[in-house]
Amino acid sequence: MTDLSALEAETLAAIAAAGDEPALEAARLAALGKKGAISTLLAGLGKMAPDERKTAGAAINAVKDAVSAALAARKEALKAAALDARLAAETLDVTLPVRETPAETGRIHPISQVMDELTAIFADMGFSIAEGPDVETDDYNFTRLNFPLGHPAREMHDTFFFHPDAKGERKLLRTHTSPVQVRTMLAKQPPIRVICPGRTYRCDSDQTHTPMFHQVEGLVIDKGSHLGHLKWILEEFCKAFFEVEHVKMRFRPSFFPFTEPSAEVDIQCRRSGGEIRFGEGEDWLEILGCGMVHPNVLRLCGVDPDVYQGFAWGMGIDRIAMLKYGMPDLRPFFEADVRWLSHYGFRPLDLPTLAGGLSG
Repeated sequence: MTDLSALEAETLAAIAAAGDEPALEAARLAALGKKGAISTLLAGLGKMAPDERKTAGAAINAVKDAVSAALAARKEALKAAALDARLAAETLDVTLPVRETPAETGRIHPISQVMDELTAIFADMGFSIAEGPDVETDDYNFTRLNFPLGHPAREMHDTFFFHPDAKGERKLLRTHTSPVQVRTMLAKQPPIRVICPGRTYRCDSDQTHTPMFHQVEGLVIDKGSHLGHLKWILEEFCKAFFEVEHVKMRFRPSFFPFTEPSAEVDIQCRRSGGEIRFGEGEDWLEILGCGMVHPNVLRLCGVDPDVYQGFAWGMGIDRIAMLKYGMPDLRPFFEADVRWLSHYGFRPLDLPTLAGGLSG
C-alpha cells in the first residue's frame, strides 16, 4: 500500500501551494478525483481481507478527511484574497465631494436665457410669439417693408445674397426679423400683438457686431394703437428686463423705411468702473429703434391703413444681454468656449418668471 503519511503530506503541500482556484481544483482532482490517489486507494479496499480492510479503510478515510478539510480551508482563503484584491481595485473614496449631475453642471446660453426672459415679459403683456424662416425673399425682406430700389441695405456689402434662381430671383439671409411681421400681417387679420425673436444676418464683424446675431421685434396693429401705447410697453419692458423700479427714457427722431414717424430710444444710466447701471445717473444709452408702422407697409401687407394703424420696435438680443449681464465682447457668444459658458451661463432649472425673478 502507498505510504499514507507521504501521500497526505504531498497532497496537503500541493493544496497549500495552490495560488488560485484552478490550481486548487487540480490538486483536488489529483487526490480525490475519479482517478485520484486517495480515490484509487479507497477503490482497492474491496480486494482486502476483512480485518485489513477495516484498518486500512479507517486510515485512508482519515487522510481523505484531512485533505477535504484542507481543500475547504484553502478555497475560503483564496475567495477572501480575491475579494480583498477586488475591493482594493474598486476603492471609492467617500471623503471626496460627489460629482455634480449633468443637470447641475450644464448651463443655458445667455442668448437662450434672454429669449426666455423676453418671452416671459411680453407674454405677460398679452403678446404671442411669431417665427419665420432664416432664408427670405427680397420681397418680404425689403420691398413690402418700403425699402426703395437702390437702398444701401439691398447691396452685397450689407446683405448675404444667394445666387439667382431659374427665375432670376435672389433669396437672402434675412437682415432683420421684420419679414416675420410681414408674414404675420399677411396670414391673420388685426388686431395683432406679436414679438418676433430670431437669428439675423449682416456683413459685419467686430467687437460689437457679428455676421449672425439675434434680434427681437414687436408689432401691434389695431384701430386705436398709438405712440402712447408704444412708450408704455417699452418702459414696462425695460423696467422688467433690467429689474429696476424706475426707468427714464427719451425718444429721439430718426428714420426707418418701414415706420413713420420713427424714433430711437435711449435709456438713462450711470457708467462706473466699466459697469452700467440703469434707472439712475445722468448718462444715456441707445437700446432700440421704433415707430408707427408706415402706411405703405400696411397696404403692401394687406392691411387697410385708413382703418388700422400700428407700431413696431426692434432691438438686438445680444446687445441687451451684454448690457444686463456685463459681457464686454460679443464674439465669445459664438465661440462655444465651455469656460465662458460656465461663467456667464444659467442653471437649466432656473426658468425666468416675472413672479420668481428673471435672472434667478
